[in-house]
Parts: sequence; C-alpha cells; structure tokens
Amino acid sequence: MTQTLPTRSAITAILGISLAATLFLFWLIYVHPAADPSSLRLTFLPALNALLNGLSASALLIGFVFIRAHRIPAHRASMLTAFVFSALFLVSYIVNHALHGESHYPLHSPLRTFYLALLVSHILLSVVALPMILITFFFSLTGRIPNHRKIARWTFPIWLYVSVTGVIVYAMLAAARA
Repeated sequence: MTQTLPTRSAITAILGISLAATLFLFWLIYVHPAADPSSLRLTFLPALNALLNGLSASALLIGFVFIRAHRIPAHRASMLTAFVFSALFLVSYIVNHALHGESHYPLHSPLRTFYLALLVSHILLSVVALPMILITFFFSLTGRIPNHRKIARWTFPIWLYVSVTGVIVYAMLAAARA
C-alpha cells in the first residue's frame, strides 16, 4: 500500500524536526559553553531527569500491559503519560546542560568502560527513538492503527531501553561521584 501525500509530508516533517532537535542537543552538549558550570543553581535537575525517565519507563510498561489486555483507552492514556514524562525530561535535560554542561565519569573507575558503552547505546538509541516515537504517535492519533502497530513493535523496546538506561546512567554517575 502506498502512503498518501499528507502521510509522507507529516513523516518528512517529523524527521526534519527530529534532526533539528538532535543537532541542537549535540550543539548544546558538545559545543556551547555551559552558562555557569560551577553554579549550585538547579542542581536537582539530573535527579529530576532520572525520575522522569523512570516514570516514563513505568508508564510504558503499564501501557504495554493495557494493550495486551485490549484496554485501548487505558493504553492510550498510559502512552500519553509516558510521552509527557519524556517531554518534561527533555526540557529539564536542556536546562541542565545549558546551565551545567556535560558530566564526566571518573577516568580510573573500573566501571568506566561499561558506563561508556551503556552511555553510547543510550545516546544512539535516543536519537533513533525520537522520530520513531513521534511517528508512532502520528499513526495512532490519525487512526492509522495498522501502521501504528507495525512501528510500535520497534518503538516500544527502544523507548523503554532509553528510559531505563537513562536512570542507570544517572545512578552510575551519581555513585561514582559520591
């Protein structure tokens, strides 16, 4: 089946927005100097980010249980909740990095290699997850349920992995700094 022109246009727009967001985040993290890296302002943001990631993962799992039980309205509410938690995470993440810059894991930690591997997979899959999440929502909200199901099979585990590994990355970094 061929896609209609509005569907292709919407997906193209989603991909463009996702690319722009990804490029902005890379610029913010790796190029833009932190506003005040030694500041004690809003130092709770990394913990908030982990909490929001954990809440998103929880909502995703609850939504999965609901869809398996064919409870469509409850599934939809859970997935929208996961989306809101992820969107709030993104805002908090941007503010944190704009203020404090990036965090570094201790060089001589025996877990550094594991941490870096987990972080790289987390970052790469988060870049992939963003457009997939938006496209999955687009298909659902526009009633294209067969297309929604096809991509959701891939979106769900990637989104869940990114949410869970975000919490693990935070916990490892916090433990290494303690």
